[in-house]
Amino acid sequence: MSLHLERVEWMPSPPLAPGDGPIDFEHLDRMTFGDAGLEREVLTMFSAQSARLVHTLAAIPADASALAHTLKGSARAIGAFAVADAADRLEAAIASGFDASAPLAELDEAVAQAQAAIEAILHRS
Repeated sequence: MSLHLERVEWMPSPPLAPGDGPIDFEHLDRMTFGDAGLEREVLTMFSAQSARLVHTLAAIPADASALAHTLKGSARAIGAFAVADAADRLEAAIASGFDASAPLAELDEAVAQAQAAIEAILHRS
C-alpha cells in the first residue's frame, strides 16, 4: 500500500474577528483594564516589536515560523487582528513549505496599518 500526498495550494483563512480598523480598541481596552497608561505602554511595545519582527522575517530566517507565531500572539493580545491573521497565514505558509512572499507582503502591510493607527493614538493630545 502506498500513500500518495498531493500538495494543496495554500489558501488564506478568514479573519478571526471583524473590525473597522487595524486595532480593535474595545478589545485593547478590555485587555488593559481601561488603564490609558497601560494601553500606551503595550501599544508602544507592540509597535517596536512588530517593526523588528517584520524586518527580521523579510529574510525568512530558520526561525521564521516561530517569529510569525510570536507576532500573531502579540497582535491578538492588543486587538491587531489583521496583523494576527496575516502572521498566521505566513506561519502556515512556512510550515507547509509554500512560497511565503505573498503572506509576508500582506503581513508587512497589516503591520504598517497597525503602526499608523498606533502612532495616531500615541501622538494625540
